[in-house]
Amino acid sequence: MMVAKMLLASRFYVGLAVLVTLIAILLRFSMRPPIVQSRLWTAEELALYNGTNDRLPIVLGLLGSVFDVSKGRSHYGPGGAYHHFAGRDASRAFISGNFTGDGLTDSLQGLSSVEVKGVVDWRDFYVRSYTFVGKLVGRYYDNKGNPTKSLKGVEAKSARGAQLLEKQKEEEAKLPSCNSRWSQHEGGEVWCTVGYPRLVQRPLEIALTGKMSKRCVCFNEEELGKPELEVYEGCDPLSKVCKLN
Repeated sequence: MMVAKMLLASRFYVGLAVLVTLIAILLRFSMRPPIVQSRLWTAEELALYNGTNDRLPIVLGLLGSVFDVSKGRSHYGPGGAYHHFAGRDASRAFISGNFTGDGLTDSLQGLSSVEVKGVVDWRDFYVRSYTFVGKLVGRYYDNKGNPTKSLKGVEAKSARGAQLLEKQKEEEAKLPSCNSRWSQHEGGEVWCTVGYPRLVQRPLEIALTGKMSKRCVCFNEEELGKPELEVYEGCDPLSKVCKLN
């Protein structure tokens, strides 16, 4: 009789343990945000999925494409480094770095073709890294989910940016770049194994970004008289190594 009672008690506790485990599993799954189905979104709907509600997934828009970024909740949720992207399409901020006020907009007006290409590259990254869950009705998609003139214009401008970058790469390949290094203790320096370091304007830079920037190129001594070449400040004109200020 005693053995039977012990066996019955043992079965009871085993069964209770299994029940508790099942309840824990069910609770865990019930607390998970529901899977987002691919669909058309409005800006108002998108704003609800900004990570402030733990029972909802986190989504963001990029050039009108909407992505579920819930697996990166620690980054996109409240307090996360990328929370400003959640629940909205802030395409411009991906390249401008302006994460406040008017900077959090989907408008790319005024950006160069290369900058627009940078935004398109970010969209491609999200396509590879996160789940596509639909299209945002507005600037880039109409209420039927068809691309608008704005999106087609972005795609065309991005393609021009890619062509310009390739052309600039070809141009820069004609002139050997300086070697460079930097350390916290010694600072930076550039040097040439053959030739002398000079600063030159990057080809096509104005067309690419509307800004001026320069790079370090190694020139032979007989080429140093070219008026467009600039000696590094504080560096001897015939030194092969120049410290950076």
